[in-house]
Amino acid sequence: MWSLPPTDSVLHFLSLIAVAAQGMTAALAAGRRSMDWLGVCFLGCITALGGGTLRDLFLGHYPLAWVQNPIYLALAGGAAFLTILFARLVHRLKVAFIVLDAIGLVVFTMAGCDVAWQMDASLPIVIVSGMVTGCAGGVLRDVLCNDVPLLFRSELYASVSVVTGVFYATAFGLKLNAELSTILTFALGISFRLLAVRYTWEMPKFVFTEDEEK
Repeated sequence: MWSLPPTDSVLHFLSLIAVAAQGMTAALAAGRRSMDWLGVCFLGCITALGGGTLRDLFLGHYPLAWVQNPIYLALAGGAAFLTILFARLVHRLKVAFIVLDAIGLVVFTMAGCDVAWQMDASLPIVIVSGMVTGCAGGVLRDVLCNDVPLLFRSELYASVSVVTGVFYATAFGLKLNAELSTILTFALGISFRLLAVRYTWEMPKFVFTEDEEK
């Protein structure tokens, strides 16, 4: 049932958009920390490619994506640099940041699932691979900018990645068209993430205080 075809053209196109989008989120985050231009471009590359790099290291998938295709480095760094030039023209940077990050989260999750499945990984590993690819780059960006990572804030984040990965694999398990499955998963993931931000959807919290311990 769980049989994914080779990467479809729609996912490849969305992956290029996601690399650029994550490079832009890095530039916006770096701007809040007054980084120099080289630092902005470097952070853009780490943000856009960090999740996929960790995934490939965990899975033993070589060569790394950006080593095999250096165009990804140029795309991520270039997007970050261009953001420096026009960021001051954007008046709602917070909204832009959330939307661009959501694009990266969802598309990289699908790409991570796809890579793991091409290596004949089991379904749980496929889902975890998608989550690492989708979430890790944003975590690295926020840590390097000395911010609390979006992963650890109130609104659903990693949960969005898991739901996206499960839906993506299920769509292929049901033998839906590859491009259609990608588009539907993209729409679901983006909508889920943005609605979670809009309405502050949260996972249940575990709170254990000293009073309860006594």
